[in-house]
Amino acid sequence: MTLPADGPCPCGRADARQRPLAFARCCGPYLADVAGHPAPDAEALMRSRYCAFVREDAPYLLATWQWAKRPPQLAFEPGIKWLGLEVREHRVVDDSHAEVEFVARSRVAGRAQRLHERSRFVREDGRWYYVDGDLA
Repeated sequence: MTLPADGPCPCGRADARQRPLAFARCCGPYLADVAGHPAPDAEALMRSRYCAFVREDAPYLLATWQWAKRPPQLAFEPGIKWLGLEVREHRVVDDSHAEVEFVARSRVAGRAQRLHERSRFVREDGRWYYVDGDLA
């Protein structure tokens, strides 16, 4: 799925006036250039990974997954419609570790679903990577 650059970013980030940020000003640059424009922190990476799930962008998801935990490939659930993301907490553990708690809502075959996870992230060579998470 492609996302319009001037449309609201699926991650739900808002500006200081609580207006949704455009995809091109939010997660779009990270997805467009993973090598040259890495996410600056674990929360931004988590939000961009949510957008990658919305877009079914497996290369981005795999490139931002810590190598030791990265699966060899990804499969997306057919017919899933992502409905929104709520970031509940971004906790910096130390200079190279962080956690992000979030709830992602979706619908599959007319049934609502919630994914509530506390994700772990690591920074290696100046870049943040998703490691794994615990479902809540």
